[in-house]
Amino acid sequence: MTGSSAGDRSAHLRRTTVTEDLQAELDALSAELGVTGVAAGIWHEGRESYAFTGVTSVTNPLPVDERTLFQFGSTGKTFTATAIMLLVQDGRVDLHAPVRTYVPEFKTKQPDVAEQVTVLQLLNHTAGWDGDFFADTGNGDDALANYVARMVELDQVTPLGATVSYNNASLALAGRVIERVTGSTFEQAMRDLVLDPLGLADTLSFPGQIMTRRFAVGHTRADDGTVTVNEPWALPRAVTAAGGMSATAADQLAWARFHLSGGTALDGSRVLSEELVRLMQQPTADMRGSALGDAVGISWLLREVDGVQLVGHGGTTNGQYSDFTMVPARDFAVLSMTNSGPNGSELNTRLTRWALEHHLGVRETDPQPLVLGDDALTVYAGRYETVASIAEVTVEAGQLVVTSWAKAAMTAALGDKAEEKRRMPLTLVAGERDPFVISEGPGKGMRGYFARDDAGRLLGMHFGGRLASRVGAAQVPA
Repeated sequence: MTGSSAGDRSAHLRRTTVTEDLQAELDALSAELGVTGVAAGIWHEGRESYAFTGVTSVTNPLPVDERTLFQFGSTGKTFTATAIMLLVQDGRVDLHAPVRTYVPEFKTKQPDVAEQVTVLQLLNHTAGWDGDFFADTGNGDDALANYVARMVELDQVTPLGATVSYNNASLALAGRVIERVTGSTFEQAMRDLVLDPLGLADTLSFPGQIMTRRFAVGHTRADDGTVTVNEPWALPRAVTAAGGMSATAADQLAWARFHLSGGTALDGSRVLSEELVRLMQQPTADMRGSALGDAVGISWLLREVDGVQLVGHGGTTNGQYSDFTMVPARDFAVLSMTNSGPNGSELNTRLTRWALEHHLGVRETDPQPLVLGDDALTVYAGRYETVASIAEVTVEAGQLVVTSWAKAAMTAALGDKAEEKRRMPLTLVAGERDPFVISEGPGKGMRGYFARDDAGRLLGMHFGGRLASRVGAAQVPA
């Protein structure tokens, strides 16, 4: 579909096939969890399947259908990484070269980090600085350049290359690498390098484009069942490379098919070499025990379930949650995009598990819990912080409980709903590095671990894919 028009793409969308088994599962999960709207898709045995349910907005409702654009959040990091790989293919970028080769003005709080950090370390979350930086530097074409200039403010949490800790700022900087190498804005470079060659006419960045289409808005569902619309709708332009795009389910499934096929567009034309596509899906950094999986490839998050390698990357924006999982060895992909939090995240997890078992016989099992007394559990209690969030771990009736909420900077970027506190039971499980799993609620199944130094002292908590530093005793606010 290289060079296809929006009209051609819309004609393709009208041919999407809604399948009864996927639709029935999606309807059941949506009703149980009270999710506002969902679009889902599966690629299996050469066939596309789709299901849609709910509405785009509770205040201005339209049925979610094959035309609906959802924010897919951090799955966009794989688009940014693929654009980098296309520049690698052309000999214009070297993954192992210092970032300053392409962005010579880049500075960090620790000067030697700016001198040494490589392009690959941006793409596998090992740069080590505070990653959840969502500064709004305006809507002009200099937004990303101004954002990168402000990265000198970020603290270095771990040594360069030492630990995987999820890093939005690093992917924004990768977007700036693309701008400097191509001489275009990030959005135009993405259109030229990736979206147009793949015929992804329904994958968009600018709110001004998206608002002319049918699109989903984010929601938050309170404990009493009340559903409210989240504002603001869009993330700042400067973090588009980290996760600011929107798409239809069909465009997302086309993205999966591109990576499953080894780099060819839907029309069969070669866009990226199979060697580089497969390289993206190979481990570059270990993160066993993390919520993100077992390892990071080149932006892709990798994990093994039931003896099968999964390659994926979901996303979260303001009230919109997505999941995107591929099984390259089985030519299989499943995606789910919801506009409801926090319950949309649980729907995504459960739908993906269902799809893997229903279609492939791949079953994900929960880890066995450790039963410890209060004295042993108290060791883990305390306050853990990142640049964007706080997590308080307490011991309550023989159970660890984590209460998390966003700091003011994150709230400013994601809206008032971001500051709502979430309480989740945390269960320790057998394994190295003090691993745990969230055992109930919207985060059920999310894994993490407590980090220690060489002497065994507790230093932090790897929670939500980020390394949060331990800063003192728990002081959960009312």
